[in-house]
Amino acid sequence: MAFQIDDSRPIFMQIADKIEDDIIEARLPEETQVPSTNQFAAFYQINPATAAKGVNLLVDQGILYKKRGIGMFVASGARERLIEKRKTEFYEQYVVAMVKEAAKLGISKDQLSEMIRRGEND
Repeated sequence: MAFQIDDSRPIFMQIADKIEDDIIEARLPEETQVPSTNQFAAFYQINPATAAKGVNLLVDQGILYKKRGIGMFVASGARERLIEKRKTEFYEQYVVAMVKEAAKLGISKDQLSEMIRRGEND
């Protein structure tokens, strides 16, 4: 669980993002148990209610589910759903913005493609 809590976004969202990252990167495989809200709270020195809010956000999205009396687990298909969600967010946040900015600057699609290819080699 190595990541830093920062003040740029609500802590519960950062907890949810951390869990998502661990699922996407297969550190938390599907059908495995995730740390408890108390474990998150102790590790990050946050209120357990804040940790629970982050976990419950993922429960509401169907990424995690609760086994009564045992804990929270990663749902089947969660990794693929998260990857698709992140691809959509990436497209909307970065690609669309990049294309709009390129158009403002008079950068052609061919020039933009070349810039991207150059960036791959850096």
